[in-house]
Amino acid sequence: MPGPTVSVIIAAYNAMPYLTRCITSVAEQTIGRSALELVVVNDGSTDGTAAELERLSGLYPGLMRVFHQTNSGGPSAPRNAGLEHAQGTFVFFLDADDHLGPEALQRMVRMAEDNDTDVVLGKMVGVGGRGAPTSMFKRNQPRTDVFSSRVYWTLNPMKLFRRDLLERHRLRFPTDLAIGEDQLFVGAAYLHASGISVVADYDCLYWVLREDEGNITRRLTGSERRLRFLPRMVDLILDNVPPGPGRDHLAHRHLTVEVQQILADQLVFEPRDVQEKMLNQLAEAIEPVWHEGINDRLSAMARLRLHLVRHRMLDELLNVVEFEKETNRSKTATPVLVDQGRALARYPYLRDPDRAVPDICYDVTAQLGLRHHVTRAEMHGTTLHLAGHAYIHRVETHDVTTELVLRERDSAVEYRLPVTHIATPALGTDVDQGRFSYDLAGFEATVDVTTAADGRPLGDGLWDISLAIGAQGVSKEVRIGSKRSAEVSGKASTRVATIEDGLRALTLYTTKPYGNFTLDLGEAKHKVLPLLSLDEVRRAEDAATELELTGRCALAAYPDGVLKAVLTDGQGSSMTFPARQTAAADGHFTVRIPVTELTIGDWSGELRLGQWTWALPPVPRDLTPVKWRRRGLPWYAKPAPASRDRFALHVAKTDLVKALTSRLK
Repeated sequence: MPGPTVSVIIAAYNAMPYLTRCITSVAEQTIGRSALELVVVNDGSTDGTAAELERLSGLYPGLMRVFHQTNSGGPSAPRNAGLEHAQGTFVFFLDADDHLGPEALQRMVRMAEDNDTDVVLGKMVGVGGRGAPTSMFKRNQPRTDVFSSRVYWTLNPMKLFRRDLLERHRLRFPTDLAIGEDQLFVGAAYLHASGISVVADYDCLYWVLREDEGNITRRLTGSERRLRFLPRMVDLILDNVPPGPGRDHLAHRHLTVEVQQILADQLVFEPRDVQEKMLNQLAEAIEPVWHEGINDRLSAMARLRLHLVRHRMLDELLNVVEFEKETNRSKTATPVLVDQGRALARYPYLRDPDRAVPDICYDVTAQLGLRHHVTRAEMHGTTLHLAGHAYIHRVETHDVTTELVLRERDSAVEYRLPVTHIATPALGTDVDQGRFSYDLAGFEATVDVTTAADGRPLGDGLWDISLAIGAQGVSKEVRIGSKRSAEVSGKASTRVATIEDGLRALTLYTTKPYGNFTLDLGEAKHKVLPLLSLDEVRRAEDAATELELTGRCALAAYPDGVLKAVLTDGQGSSMTFPARQTAAADGHFTVRIPVTELTIGDWSGELRLGQWTWALPPVPRDLTPVKWRRRGLPWYAKPAPASRDRFALHVAKTDLVKALTSRLK
């Protein structure tokens, strides 16, 4: 008989009252109890956890197996014990404080089976003020790995693991660590896994902050505890990942997350002698994975921290940690020093000759945010008009050099056009406690597509619209449109205009999903033909010898006189009849065809707008012949005999002999 699909392993220690909801969430999984087993290890609880486990095992017979052991002092031993008893194809480690979304296991198992992956991350949601990791849950990832995603930034064990992976590599939680044991287990599983999946479109795990803050990671603090597992994580990386971008990707997490937590949450509270000892240990721990080339991956503050750690500059480090905490409390951005096109954050010891900290530890040029807002974006004829404001956060608008950038998406051909700089008094006073002034951030720009390519027309293609925002020698580029006034439409607007003696289609639209402006020239994405529709041909109500054709053109604009119906007789003769806009001015038009102007023949027809053509609808078969006299002789026009799916009109003189003979009969 096959075993369960999933073994859920819970290590429980003094978990009341959270335990009840935790186990209930497993029992109610949509994957079904027949696919589940629940292995719970009571790690010497003293608060009624044992009694509740016995009650619940009676409530869910056949689902739960409960094991009791003396307290081990941490989650490793009970998790390992649960793993020894697990029989499922997959295992899921669930903390007794937390609970699952109803479809969590079903969705994660399906993801693993569909993509043949060994580890599945389910989206985590913080409860009660507990912060949950988010960067790896931006979108579903059916199959990824530890190097090309952000999965390494969550190393807690609340994930779905293929049990065969754990057994083949004999992966277990180290029992000599009070905290960080999960990082060693999960990190090794990631590195050995044949594929990792991410379920991001469903809330799989509810990560609960206990009211008594009794979560294990909150109870166990102290720099020494963290510094016991950090060197082992470094060794895990060194042993399994060769030097290069992959190793740097994993090291990045520890050089930022772990180092910052050790400094800010533990080291600062230790006595001086312990601080010195721990700082030395931390410097030794990070040395094997730090090198100059990794700086490009790090924020300026992370570079500064690491420089001070590596050089054992304890007093400066404590001052920087306090500075960072105060900055976070005030929610105010740090001012910058702009020098030769680079922006250096005014963190402590910037260009202090006694400390000689290199400028790279303060360089925030790549991190500077861009703020923009579009207040106008509209086409008139062949000219695009844009207006709004844009600035580089923390760089005040002196010596402004902003330009408009048009870049063709496929060829990368670009043209830079000047903008008019507009005063924006008081802009920025409502953020950063008014610390920065952006009083010349406004811009106005006009783009005539007939001259924008250095005096020549822009070529066909998709021209993405950006701003190269410049001030004080710093320049950064941003696509514009995602931030715009409510009255600025992002809906595609197509027009036809005369360019170089020919007609071309121009469409201003916003991209999906980001909402930035792009100019489509030459129908790269937006076609003209679907924007025109034709109704049926009928006899004009006010003129017995005229046919009337109506339709609607959804183009925003087109030159006068270019929309017309053209009839040909197949013998080289043609007649043209202009389309007239209706009074409603909503794109509806009418074409009148006075059949008395047509010569003898079978006439076909189409609607033309320059090079674009639409077949005219067929003349109704039940249309009574149109009759008139020309030079005293009777003429008529009627549907041509073979006309069923196209316009075909037969025009001829009436044969008087045949007409008289027919009448005499």
